[in-house]
Parts: sequence; C-alpha cells; structure tokens
Amino acid sequence: MQRQGGDCDLDLELVGHVEEQDDTDLSPAPSQPMPAQIGWDPSTPDSSHPHHHPKHQAWHFRLLTVMASWVSEKPELIRRKDYDPLPGSLEDTEGQGRTANCCQHAPQAEPRRRRSWRLCAIVCGLALPALLLIMNIGPPVLRNLRGICGRNDGAGEDPFVNWGKPGTGTEDLAWYPTDFLRDVVPIPCHSHNDYWRKVPLFSAINVGCTGVEADVWLREGGQLLVGHDTAALQRNRTFESLYINPLVEILERQNPKTEYYNASRRGIFDTDPSQTLSLLVDLKTNGAETWPWVMKQLAPLRERGWLSYYEDGQVHLGPITVVGTGNTPFDQIVANSTYRDAFFDAPLDKLEGSNFDSTNSWYASVSFWSSIGNVFFRGKPSDAQLGKIRKQLEEAHKRGLYARYWELPPWPIHVRNRIWEILVEEGIDILNVDDLEAAAKGDWTKPRSFFGRIF
Repeated sequence: MQRQGGDCDLDLELVGHVEEQDDTDLSPAPSQPMPAQIGWDPSTPDSSHPHHHPKHQAWHFRLLTVMASWVSEKPELIRRKDYDPLPGSLEDTEGQGRTANCCQHAPQAEPRRRRSWRLCAIVCGLALPALLLIMNIGPPVLRNLRGICGRNDGAGEDPFVNWGKPGTGTEDLAWYPTDFLRDVVPIPCHSHNDYWRKVPLFSAINVGCTGVEADVWLREGGQLLVGHDTAALQRNRTFESLYINPLVEILERQNPKTEYYNASRRGIFDTDPSQTLSLLVDLKTNGAETWPWVMKQLAPLRERGWLSYYEDGQVHLGPITVVGTGNTPFDQIVANSTYRDAFFDAPLDKLEGSNFDSTNSWYASVSFWSSIGNVFFRGKPSDAQLGKIRKQLEEAHKRGLYARYWELPPWPIHVRNRIWEILVEEGIDILNVDDLEAAAKGDWTKPRSFFGRIF
C-alpha cells in the first residue's frame, strides 16, 4: 500500500514494526464488532478474546489512532485517491457542459441582434435608391418600348414617319394628313417650346394640347424666324412655315365648302370643334419692331375669320386665339379700344391692382421657380407656397384669365408629377408641359388620380 503525502513513510514504518513484533493473524473474528463500535477500552483486558493479548492491544490501538488522524487531517488525499472524474463523465457532460454552453451562448445573443439590425439597415439603404431610380427611369423606358412595339411601328399609325421626305407633300413642312385629329380629345395642356419637337405644332395637337408656343426673332425684310436662340435659327423655319400655313390647311380641311356644310368656325379638333387653340407668340427681339410683323403675318387666319377677337366689350372665340408674350408691348395690343384679335399674357404674380382682364389678356403666366420657389427637396409646395398659389389662381379667375405656370420642375419625375397633380387639384387652367405624352396620360376628370396610371 502506497499513499501520497508526507505521512506515507510513517504509516509504512508503523506497519513494518508491527509485523516484526508478531506475525499472528491480526484480523478480528467475522462476528466480532470493531473496537470503535463498542467503545472498547484497551486498559480492560478480555482474556476470552484471542487477540486481547496486551502486546496486540498496544499496537492495535496505535494503528487505529494513526488511521483516525490520517482521515481527519488529509481528507482531500482520500478524495483524490477514491474519486478522479473521468473525461466525458455524466457530471462533465450534463453539469459542466450545460454551464459551459450557457456561458458560451448567452453573450452571443446581443451581437446577433446587432448583426440583424445592421443587415436590415443595409438592405433598406440599397432598396431606397433603387426604388427612386426605377420611379425616374421606368416611365421613359416603358414609353420607348411602347413606341418601338406599338403605335410607332408603321406609317399607318404614325403620321410623322415619312414627314419631310420627297414625294410626300411635306417638303415645306405644311402637309397635313386627312383625318389626323378625328379621335383626338383636347386636353388643357400647353406645349412649351413647341418648336423643339420633331414636328412642331402637329406633335402637340396629336396628343390633344390646346396651346402651342413659338419663339420668334425678327430678321431682315420682316422675316420672323422660329427658334430658342440664335444658334437654332434657319431660313426655312419661319413663323409662317411652321405655324400659320399649317393652321390654314388644317382649318380648311375642317371647314369644307360642300352642299352640306358652308360655315367656317369649326376648330381643329373633330371631337370638340368649339375648342380654340392658343397660339402663344414669344417675342425675342424688340417688341415694338417685331409685333407689327406678327400681326401682318396673321392675315391669312384673320381674313378667314379664324381668330378670336374682342369687339364692343365682348370676346368672340374663334378656332385660333393669338397671345403675345415675352417682349410683346401691351400698349400696342390695347391701342384699339373697340377691336382687337390678339391678346396679352398678363403677369400672374402682379394682377392685384392692375387693369389686366379678359378684354385685353388671355393667359396670366409667371415662372413657378421665381414666383413660388424651390420644391425639389420637399417634393411638394410648403403651406406658405400653396397659399401663394391659391391666391394667384383666385386673382386670375376673378379677371376671367387662364392661369399658367412655366418653368415647372422637370425632374425628378415623381416631383414633377406631384406638382402637376397639385396644380390641377388647385384649379390651374392650363398645364405647361414639355413631356407631351406624360401629360396626355393624366386623368383630367379625376384630379386626385391625375397620374394614377402614368404609364
């Protein structure tokens, strides 16, 4: 028998000493209780027991004393000897294992939640720009696809496919196809910078616009050229060739001389012959010098009785209503107090206290940007801006004028559409547009769903 610790040598010496003294069997009888159990006193000999010899009693007592002190003073040595937990034991897997697992997993719950929130933020951050991109580029792409696959794929549906080609009758930009507008419904939109379009005038009335715009420049010999700036001017692009002559041909077709019809007041739209077309003439050169030439070139329309006019305090609408803007001199328009067949574009933001009314003006216009302000970041007018819009529209309507805002925000598309919708809701009379097809898709009869089906 070997043990760890400093008492091992003492115990071995004791046992060896006892064995040297007597090699007699020291084991008690199987039926005899241990001395410690019966309170055995070594000073009281019992001759009837074979082991109660005084010599045996002495070393036996000493052995028990040493063993008792060894158990009481070195309990950890016994536990180390009698119990060494094996790896993988039940205590290790069920007790310590569960504790370890709890300690390992509990601190990871919070980092996992943080990772989930970070992932959600990243996804939302990527989705928002993508959504804005789709909202802005989606409608133009779809419209182009419609043009490729739909209405613009053949000359039978697109009257402009062969425009200007030799042998088509459009060499001078004055050709007008039969039944061109038979199913077009007029809508209150104004074709801003109409001369920029592939086919000026016709592109606008093809979607139903009731207003077109021409920027005119006076050149030598009283020639009026049309263009946004001097770099765009060409000798064959004149006020007469792009607007006056085509309008005369359109109205001649609309007002044929037959045994069934002999009038001359039908407008350009078959679906609404009473609808007038506003021809906005923006003078870019000196107004006092340019306006007389404009009035002179209007003669073919005037002679046929196709111009709206004012006479004796009353306005008579015709198929074409001429409106002067830009450098147009107001004093020349009202020079004749009893008769006029051209009207003024009054300043919408300066109507209060003025003498502008329906007898001398047709439109009341102003730049949205300069008068109302920026709406780019908000996406819609503020309360103060909306109040200004309502006040200006109310003032125009009191005077019988058609309110119009130009320089509307063209982009982002959703901001532009929202501004259009708000203006229609507030009672704008004519919407100034560059994107004709987008404006034509609006539901004018239901203001709150004006652009509900934009494409």
